[in-house]
Amino acid sequence: MVTIREEKLVDFAAREAVLDEAYGAVRFEKASERLREGRVPAAGLSLVAVDRGQLVGTVQLWQVTAGPGRPALLLGPLAVHPKHRNRGIGSALMRRAIARAHLAGHNAILLVGDAAYYSRFGFSAATTGALWMPGPCQRDRLLALELRPEALAGARGMIGATGRLAPKPDLNLLIAANGGTQRANARKLVRHAA
Repeated sequence: MVTIREEKLVDFAAREAVLDEAYGAVRFEKASERLREGRVPAAGLSLVAVDRGQLVGTVQLWQVTAGPGRPALLLGPLAVHPKHRNRGIGSALMRRAIARAHLAGHNAILLVGDAAYYSRFGFSAATTGALWMPGPCQRDRLLALELRPEALAGARGMIGATGRLAPKPDLNLLIAANGGTQRANARKLVRHAA
């Protein structure tokens, strides 16, 4: 039985593995990735699907602006492990993400994706004609769902990231995690240079 829950810190590696299986390295080249880089997902809107203890699907929403002064969310990536597709997991993740975003008081959700798939959830390109991504994006794939009436009426401009910045890693902790070998090598280099 598949359950959907909020992502936990321990899910990071499994989520990345699902994304790698679903999209490969090309996912890092997408314009949507420019809006996610260095940010954390919107609070309570990073969800995973778990089947018998195995993470099989993921969806995240990120805080953005749909042009100046117009808060919105960016959905993505939505992914289901290839071995678990066609079981309704992606649809369940979408419905839960939309419901949680609505309950949290967000105005609209944007995404870049296939209109034939996302239209079943209410997404369309009707309100995105004057918006653009910070990178290449096929116009017909920039879709939106208004969670509040007229939330995107008159929206125009570049979609920008506004979410909370991800914390920078602590260099000392990274070195310690590698067994201190880099520290020992650095000391040798300093002694040798002196």
